[in-house]
Formats: sequence, structure tokens, C-alpha cells
Amino acid sequence: MVSLTHHFPKLQSHFLHPFKPNSSTFLKTHKNPLLHFPISSLFSSLSTPRITRQIDEEKQTHVEIPLQKLFIPPETDISSLKNPPSNVRVLKGSNIVLSKYANNAQVIKTVGEEQTNVEISIEKLFIPPETDISSSNYRVLKGSNIVLSKYGNNAQVIKAEFVKSSVKTEECPNDGSPEFALVGRSNVGKSSLLNSIVRRKKLALTSKKPGKTQCINHFRINDSWYLVDLPGYGYAQAPGEVRVEWGKFTKDYFMNRSTLVSVFLLIDASIPAKKMDLEYASWLGQNKIPMTLVFTKCDKRKKKKKGGKRPEENVEDFQELIKEYFETAPPWIMTSSITNQGRDEILLHMAQLRNYWLKH
Repeated sequence: MVSLTHHFPKLQSHFLHPFKPNSSTFLKTHKNPLLHFPISSLFSSLSTPRITRQIDEEKQTHVEIPLQKLFIPPETDISSLKNPPSNVRVLKGSNIVLSKYANNAQVIKTVGEEQTNVEISIEKLFIPPETDISSSNYRVLKGSNIVLSKYGNNAQVIKAEFVKSSVKTEECPNDGSPEFALVGRSNVGKSSLLNSIVRRKKLALTSKKPGKTQCINHFRINDSWYLVDLPGYGYAQAPGEVRVEWGKFTKDYFMNRSTLVSVFLLIDASIPAKKMDLEYASWLGQNKIPMTLVFTKCDKRKKKKKGGKRPEENVEDFQELIKEYFETAPPWIMTSSITNQGRDEILLHMAQLRNYWLKH
């Protein structure tokens, strides 16, 4: 078997290897390539105790709760709270510690409300390493195909700040911290999603004019990891030489950035799949770049009588089209920067990828 480890930063070949392209050349080169797995779950409203920092412009407040005032369910160990980082979770806006019995809590369908959940077969789930799904207690993050692992902790954003803009990979921060890159077609809502993730309205400047992002922009999160905003692709009004340069340094970043944990490729779920999105996903897969699909604008509902499709249908269609390029689908999450749908799921997914990357 040909070793794939040299293609990835820090053992990503074990956990973050992208789906396998349907290419005879690829199959000949990699006779037993690692495949993607999927994830999705309950923990979309969790936080750890004693977080008091104000984290956004909406003046969100956190109440500091001493240990003796916490509600601790039976058979729940909180000893790790005394030795941070802790995997104990306190439900946001409460004094309630989450126990091992908190499962099967999803609301699948509400009377009078349109069902938006997408049924996912087990073989299409993204299953992190060291995660057992033999029982029915595993959790899938809501609006995704991603199973939550034991590494999905310390997911909250306490602090976020812009660090620098770069036009070359070698100019990017070099402190060795793990990072996640956001990329997508121009006007896909990339900057808006970044602002939603960190709960800051103006951390990443949004513009009604597509193609505004022209550099590799690093945002440091919790003084320990980075979110990276990359230039959008497919902006027809940008000068040809500018489009070529954007593509060149973005691809150089993907291929040579050793601290890149995963690329989050944004796809507009309010419209049918675009050829350029499929081509971009194909390029990432063929170059073995770890990737998660993030479907944006999932709050936009099309009326059936006008021939429009719901976001869930466009997501399913995209998965079908992906089959033309790959054997298995990558992890994916449905989001909306308007309703903050998928925000906590993205953070939990990033947390488990990041924590596994740091450990190994």
C-alpha cells in the first residue's frame, strides 16, 4: 500500500482524508485509500461553565456558576472541571450538567411545521475515529451527516480577532496553530457565515459586491486556532489576471499549508448545483485536501408552484452529482447566517477535527 501520510499535515490521512475520486489513475496509485465518514447531533446549545467574557455586539451575557450550584445528574463525573480543559458540558443559560443519558432528544417533526430533516443511511455518515456506532446511542449533528465523537469539546468561541491579510502562503501566521479555511463561490455568503460563527456582526466585512475578499485573511479564535477567509471564485467581473492570481495563491495555500486541518467549501443551497462548485470539490478531492461541504442560505424556501426546490432537495441533488466524481461523499452541514442554523454544529465539527489533530 502506498503511504498517504506525506500528503497531509499531521496524520490527516487517518481522519481527514477526503473522499476518493473515481479515477483509474487514482485507484492505481492508491490501492486502499482511506475514505470519508459523516457526523450530526444534540449538542447545538451547549457551553462549558464559568464563561464570563462578552463575546459579541449583541451584549450576550454569561452567568458564572460555582460548582456547588450546578445540577449534576446521577452517574455524572465532573471532576475534570477542576483541571481544564474539561469535557463536562453545561447547557447554555442553565445550571444543568449534561449526562450520558441525554440522547434521542431530537425533534424530528412538529405538527404544523414543515419537516426539514434529511434521512441519512449509516453508510453515508461521517464517523470519526475512535467512535463506536454499534449501539443506537451515537449522535448525528442536526442538519448534517456528521457523528459527534469524544473529541467534540471546547467548541465555544470566547474571543475572535482579525490578525492579518496575506497574498502568499509564506506570509501567513507561522505559530503552528491549527486552522480551518472557508472558501466558496463569490456571493455565497462566506463573510456572513464567518460573522455568524463568531457571533460578531462586523468581524469579516460583508459586501453586496461579489469578489470583495482578495487576500488570505486570518482570524485568531480563543488565542489557539484560526478561521481563514479565502477569496471567492467565479466572480466574472473581476479582471482576468486578478482571477488567475487569486486561484494561484489559494491553491498554493491548500497544497502547502501544513497547519490546515480542513477546508470548508461553501455551497449555496437555495439554488441548483453549479458546475464550478462541483469542479472545485473535485479538485480538492483529487489533491487529497481534507474538506467539509457547508450548504449556505438554507433559510430560503422556494415555492413548489414556481418550480423552485427546497434547500434539502438541492443538498440531496448535490450529493448525487458528487457521486460522478467520488466514491463517497464528504461530511456536510446545512447552515444559515440569518437564523444561525448550523452555527453550533460547525463549531462542534471543527472542535473534534481540531482536538484530534492536536492529539495526533
